[in-house]
Amino acid sequence: MLKKLIIFAGLFLLIIGGTTMATAKNNDWDKTFQKSDKVNVEKVHFKNRYGIELTGDLYTPKDKKGDKLPAIAVSGPFGAVKEQVSGRYAQAMAERGFITLAFDPSYTGESGGEPRDVASPDINTEDFSAAVDYLSSLKDVNPERIGIIGICGFGGFGLNAAAIDTRIKGTVTVTMYDMTRVTAKGYNDSVDENARYELKEQLNKQRTEDFKNGTYAKAQGLPDKLTGNEPQFVKDYVGFYKTKRGFHERSIGSNGGWNTTSSLSLINMPILAYSSEIRNAVLMIHGEKAHSRYFSEDAFKKLKGDNKELYIVPGANHVDLYDNLEKIPFDKIETFFNTYLK
Repeated sequence: MLKKLIIFAGLFLLIIGGTTMATAKNNDWDKTFQKSDKVNVEKVHFKNRYGIELTGDLYTPKDKKGDKLPAIAVSGPFGAVKEQVSGRYAQAMAERGFITLAFDPSYTGESGGEPRDVASPDINTEDFSAAVDYLSSLKDVNPERIGIIGICGFGGFGLNAAAIDTRIKGTVTVTMYDMTRVTAKGYNDSVDENARYELKEQLNKQRTEDFKNGTYAKAQGLPDKLTGNEPQFVKDYVGFYKTKRGFHERSIGSNGGWNTTSSLSLINMPILAYSSEIRNAVLMIHGEKAHSRYFSEDAFKKLKGDNKELYIVPGANHVDLYDNLEKIPFDKIETFFNTYLK
């Protein structure tokens, strides 16, 4: 039973996040999506309040209308990098007139932080506020018109950021995971207190081993090959992260796993305790057929006010909202931000 729990913990730490596949479209473009000719992109760096330097891609519309534009910070999914999903969203919203910032969270991608591949509910929430800090400083951005988009696990961290950072005037979550809930309780809250205690014992034992060894054991990642017996959502993740569709050499989802002991803080620190206090606007988007749909539905029940909406995309699964342009409701997202970033 305990071995199964450890494997399970490793799987959901990663999946919600031989030869290396090439991802670059040309010598200057290392994204998993096509470059738009309607935006300018530049690499930027900024620090969070813990002193960790974050790296992002800043997307600016070439046809800029006005001196001060609304801005959006984007991150996620859990285990992904800005060259995958968040960059796709950032580019699409820049095409629609927003200045956007897709960034790698602390300890991942091109952002700083040691050791690598660490997840933290506090620091990953702070990363969104650090992105707001940076956007607020730009001469072309109206600091009173800043929103965020959090995807998958960073939907949960984004919602948590909206609960503490009143500068965030509009929050969009897409195919949201509450990483603290799923780590502590398993999918559909299937892990009880006794099983969780066993898991904590094993994780703390791993802490001791990591300290002795001077290294950090990695959680189990996605399989390189499928047996056919995996749950459908695992097949969906593999179909994105392990193929040319979404593979990226810096992505944890494509290449390995998080540090195993990252689970400890996720177990112990529920992130949505104060989400009911969010006063600014929230749009939660989830797929009708997503295995993770209950995270958004339950989180939405806690929100208050008439500026909150849960939108279910017909026929979409979890991964469809990563890159399926026929499923991602960009028009709805644009309308939301035009309404509330003003």
